[in-house]
Amino acid sequence: MPSLFTRIPLAGNYPAAVTLALLALSPYLILTTATALMEPQIMRDIGATPYELQLTSGMSNAGYAFGAVACADLVQRLARRLVYLVCECGFVLATVLALSAQNLGMFSTGVVFQGLFTGMLLVAALPPLIIGHPIERLRTTAVVVSLGLFGMVAFGPLVGGIVGSFGGWRPLFAGIGTLALIGLIVGSLTFERNEPPDRRARFDWTAIPLALGTTALPFFGVSWLTRGEFSDPEFYVPVIVGLACGVFLVGGQYRKAHPLMPVRPISNTLPVVGTLNAMLVGASFTTLLELIEVYLTREGAFSPVRIGALVTPQILGVLVASLLFRRLMSTRWTPVLALCGTVSLAIGGAILLAADTSNSAVTIPFASFFLGFGAGAGVTPGLFLAGFSVPSIQIGPTFALVELLRSEAAFLIGPVLLHFALIEGLADGFRQSVGITLGITVFGAVSLVTLYLLGGARPEAPDLVSWHAGTSTGYHSPALLARLRKA
Repeated sequence: MPSLFTRIPLAGNYPAAVTLALLALSPYLILTTATALMEPQIMRDIGATPYELQLTSGMSNAGYAFGAVACADLVQRLARRLVYLVCECGFVLATVLALSAQNLGMFSTGVVFQGLFTGMLLVAALPPLIIGHPIERLRTTAVVVSLGLFGMVAFGPLVGGIVGSFGGWRPLFAGIGTLALIGLIVGSLTFERNEPPDRRARFDWTAIPLALGTTALPFFGVSWLTRGEFSDPEFYVPVIVGLACGVFLVGGQYRKAHPLMPVRPISNTLPVVGTLNAMLVGASFTTLLELIEVYLTREGAFSPVRIGALVTPQILGVLVASLLFRRLMSTRWTPVLALCGTVSLAIGGAILLAADTSNSAVTIPFASFFLGFGAGAGVTPGLFLAGFSVPSIQIGPTFALVELLRSEAAFLIGPVLLHFALIEGLADGFRQSVGITLGITVFGAVSLVTLYLLGGARPEAPDLVSWHAGTSTGYHSPALLARLRKA
């Protein structure tokens, strides 16, 4: 009989597993959109400049994207439970370092490691939740994934607005650390032991270094725009080299017989459309939210709490999209829902074209709802279109790849268009940047529909029973551009 010290009391308990996953992802994802409205306080307390804080944020986001890939490599050789517990401990310590920071070095180190460990927790915690419980739970799990990713991102501005207006960023970090500590306790009582798939798996010397270059270099480059210009080599050289690393990363994984990330299996029509849609929606959502916050702060002199309240309807939008995905996930309408997310973002962008400081009480909440719905309906279905296109055992590396690409798009386009708006003057630059984002969204939506049709894909329900059992993929997607190849 197992002793009290060897058995795991909540192993197999679904509510506990849901709590574990949410506590693993939520703390950091709240901070990603809360920090912008707390920046003046943080800069004053640690003596940082806007560039230094932007660089910290950029490297933290790079750490998140890189951490997902690094964890996909680690869990081949190490037990997921061990990886989860170490990463959760690391997140708690990183948070303590950030909240107690007296200077930029301490704060930046803590925040960057928060991003790194959260990216690793994404790959360590989500796959067991998705495939480790009865298939009847799968639809609810999809809601958890949606709320854990974009629900918390949508919640961040409200939290940041309250803290930015009334003070207390250190207590907020203390609360974030407390949530992570609870996650560590829940995880130690819940996360089941497992044997890693291949303890002798070799370190992927082609994927990991390239993934580091793909994330760190471009994110440094766009951070430079806070103090420099588009013509500066400090901007365009890291961006170009980093994007080249990304091309070599994806191309190398496609050609390898035993890749770290399953690029070849998700190079068919449905997963490609889903991944590109997630990238497009993530980039547009992040860009428009940043533009709203900066415009209302600098042009309208709105208080942080007022800005946070105005964009709060995006939470409702994410919730509605998540519940709708719960109903549609097992049907043939998932690609349609992903497209609806992109259309919803376009609607939100069109509303923002009419927004100004005098009508913001109406236009911003209205637009925010469509932005939130677009994020929830566009990203999570896109993730699962890719995830259901590979065997269930590969969903972790698949999510790592999609999140890497989505983060790359989201955190590159936003700072570039924000800098463009500032150069043009916010009164006009805000609308111009919103118009560019809207154009990218509409063009992207049309291109994705065209790609879907050229692939010859027809709406079909995924075979979730076979996928969950590990005997087959959920989708049997036609090859990319299949109709042109037959012509």
